[in-house]
Amino acid sequence: MSQSAIITASPDVMSGTPVFTGTRVPVQTLLDYLKAGESIDDFLEGFPTVKREQVNHSFLVAL
Repeated sequence: MSQSAIITASPDVMSGTPVFTGTRVPVQTLLDYLKAGESIDDFLEGFPTVKREQVNHSFLVAL
C-alpha cells in the first residue's frame, strides 16, 4: 500500500481532517482509542471501514 493510500485530507471530507482513505474515520480517532487503553482490534471492530493494513502502515509512516 502506498503512503498516499493510507491517509487523506480533503476539504470535502470531514472539513479537511486527516482520515483513513476511503472512509470518514479520522486518524485522531485511532490515537484516541489507543490513548484510552483500547486495542487496535477494538478500533477495527468499531470502524469496519478501516482496514488493518491501513492502521499498520499509518504507524510505519509515523516512524
